Amino acid sequence: MDSYEYSKLLKTLQTKCENIAKILNPTALKARLLEIEALENDEGFWQDAQNAANITKQKRQYERTLETYTNLKNELDDAQELYQIALDEADSKTLELLFEQSALLEKHTQSVELSTMLNGEHDSANAIVTIQPGAGGTESQDWASMLYRMYLRWSERKGYKVELLDYQDGEEAGIKGVAFLIKGENAYGYAKSENGVHRLVRISPFDANANRHTSFASVQISPELDDDIDIVIEDKDIRIDTYRASGAGGQHVNKTESAIRITHTPTGIVVQCQNDRSQHKNKSTALKMLKSKLYELERAKLEDANANTDKSEIGWGHQIRSYVLAPYRQVKDLRSNFATSDTTAVLDGDIDSIIESVMIWQNAQKQEQN
Repeated sequence: MDSYEYSKLLKTLQTKCENIAKILNPTALKARLLEIEALENDEGFWQDAQNAANITKQKRQYERTLETYTNLKNELDDAQELYQIALDEADSKTLELLFEQSALLEKHTQSVELSTMLNGEHDSANAIVTIQPGAGGTESQDWASMLYRMYLRWSERKGYKVELLDYQDGEEAGIKGVAFLIKGENAYGYAKSENGVHRLVRISPFDANANRHTSFASVQISPELDDDIDIVIEDKDIRIDTYRASGAGGQHVNKTESAIRITHTPTGIVVQCQNDRSQHKNKSTALKMLKSKLYELERAKLEDANANTDKSEIGWGHQIRSYVLAPYRQVKDLRSNFATSDTTAVLDGDIDSIIESVMIWQNAQKQEQN
C-alpha cells in the first residue's frame, strides 16, 4: 500500500463512520442516557422492578453502542492525524506502520458498521436454534450433527454460551433433532441469517461404494422472548405430550417422563424440551420456545408480504447455502453469493464472513425496497 491508497482508504472509512453516526445518532443517545440517569435518581423508579430492569438493560445497550462508536471515531481521527504528521515529516517508519495496521482499521470499521444493521426489535436477544435433518435417514442425520457442531464452535468463537434444550440421537449416527439456546449480545441478530435449508454434497462415509450423496437439514432460528411478550396461545390450540428424557439432553435417562413435547395445531409447529429434571420447568421452556417460533413465523410472513415473495414452494430443494465437499470443495451462500473453498474452517465454526455477507445483502435489499 502507498500513501495515495492509504489516504483513499481513510476517506472511505471516515465516510462510513459518518454514515454510522447518522444511524446511531450519538447526540440522541447521550440525551437518552441523561434522561435515564435522572429516572434512576427518582425514589419511585426502583419500586417497579420489571420497568427498572428493562430501562437498566436499555441503558447498558446505549452505553455499549456509544462507546463502540466513540472508540471507532477516535481511532480513525488518530490515524488521520498521525498520517498527516508522518507525511509532513517524511517519517517512513510511521507510514509503514500505518499501512500495516490498515487492514485491522478497515475490519474494525466494518464490524461497527455491521453492528448498526442489528436494529431489529429483538436483534439483541438470545437465539433459539433448532436443527432438523431432512429425508435421507443416516446421511441427513449425520449432516444435522455436523451443523450442530458448526454452530457450537461458532458460538465459542463469539464468546457466546450455549444451553442445550433438546437432543435426539440418530438411529445409527448423527441426530434426529436438536434445540439449543445461544446466549450473548446480538446472538439472534447475527444468527437469524442462518434460518433456512442447508445442503451438503459429499462422498458418503456410510456408502461402501463411495458414491456421492446430497443431504439436507433445516435450521430454524428464533429470538428468546421476554415473558411479557404479547403472544397469546390458547389451550385448545396445543397438545402436550410427556416422554422419557434420552440422549445427550437427558439427565436422568429412562427414569421419569419429564421431557415435554408441545404441538401447536393451527401451525403444525412442534417444540420439545428435556433439559431439566423438572417437568414443570421443561414445560415452561417449551412454551417459551413455541412463543418464539410463532413470533418468527409472523415476522417472516410480514417480511415476505412486504417483499412480494411467494414462499409456497419452499422445500428441501430451496436451500440457502450449499456445502460441497466432493468433487470440489466450496461453501456458497445462494443469497449473497459469498463463496469460499476453505470448507474445513467453515464447518469448524468460522462462518462470520458468510453471516456478514448475508447481512450486507439483506441491508441492500431493504434499501432497494425503500
